[in-house]
Amino acid sequence: MEEIDRRIVTLLAGDGRMSFTDLARETGLSVSAVHQRVRRLEKRGVLRGYTALLDHDAIGLPLTAFVSIKPIDPAAADDAPDRLAHLSAIEACHSVAGDESYILKVRVASPLALEELLNQIRTAANVSTRTTVVLSTPYEHRAPDLTGGPAGEPAP
Repeated sequence: MEEIDRRIVTLLAGDGRMSFTDLARETGLSVSAVHQRVRRLEKRGVLRGYTALLDHDAIGLPLTAFVSIKPIDPAAADDAPDRLAHLSAIEACHSVAGDESYILKVRVASPLALEELLNQIRTAANVSTRTTVVLSTPYEHRAPDLTGGPAGEPAP
C-alpha cells in the first residue's frame, strides 16, 4: 500500500466521517484525487465500511464482559460461532489459541442480564464458560498508525 493510502486509512480510522475536503487538506492531494483513492480502497476491501461509535451507558448496556468458551465435548463440531450468532448481546467473537476456543465480547444491561446470557450461551453452544467483567475502559477503538513504524520507518 502506498504511503498516501496509509495516511488516508489512518485518518479515516480516527474519524470515519472526515470529509474529502479535510482528507485532501491533511494529505496534500486534491479533493478528486482523495475521492478516487478512497473509492479504490473501498473496492480493494481495505475500507470495509463506516460505523457509529455508541455510548453503551447511554443506551442501557453499561456492563461489558469477555466470555471465554470451550466445548464440553472436545470431539463435537466446532460450530459455536454459528450457534451463537442469534444472540445480539455478543458484540464480537474471536477464535483464540489456548485453553479456550473462542472469546466473546458481550454487552448487557446488568449482572442478572449477564447471568441469563451465560445460560443462553452454554445451552445454545454446549460449552463451558469463563467470564471476566470489565470494570472500566481507559481506551477502545484506537486508530492504527499505518504511516510509520517505531523508528518512523514505513510500515510493511
